[in-house]
Amino acid sequence: MARVVIQAADFDLGAEVAALRADDPAVGAVVSFVGTVRDRNAGYAEAARKGEVQALELEHYPGMTEASIEAMIDAAFARFDIRGARVIHRVGPLLPLDQIVLVVVTSAHRGQAFQACEFLMDYLKTQAPFWKKETTAAGSHWVDARVADDDALRRWGLTSANGAA
Repeated sequence: MARVVIQAADFDLGAEVAALRADDPAVGAVVSFVGTVRDRNAGYAEAARKGEVQALELEHYPGMTEASIEAMIDAAFARFDIRGARVIHRVGPLLPLDQIVLVVVTSAHRGQAFQACEFLMDYLKTQAPFWKKETTAAGSHWVDARVADDDALRRWGLTSANGAA
């Protein structure tokens, strides 16, 4: 099973969790995060003024994106006592309520699984080469990186690839 999948198609949380923990009796904890497309992007004043988000489109660099996320998973294995990890990220056009990202981590104990899952999401939000374009009634615009995401990464002792210290 691939640790990283970039795809346009939706994913099935239950099936992904079952596949990651299959045949591993040492797994005592499974932690997952599913990110969905919101109808508003309250973190961006400009987008909030423009109104509801009608669509989100994600682009990436094939090959580079997978390698970047693989490196993130390697870093999680080095930091935490985890048994497995899987990241699925969707690309292409998405609508509000659509699933956009899945991070699943298995471990013998819940604390390590929770920390590794949060670490991977923080890392993913700042380091993975994805570009997001929001469409509202007022038109489309590219979404800038958020300072809050850089701050979340910093608590792990890391800095963002976009240069934020």
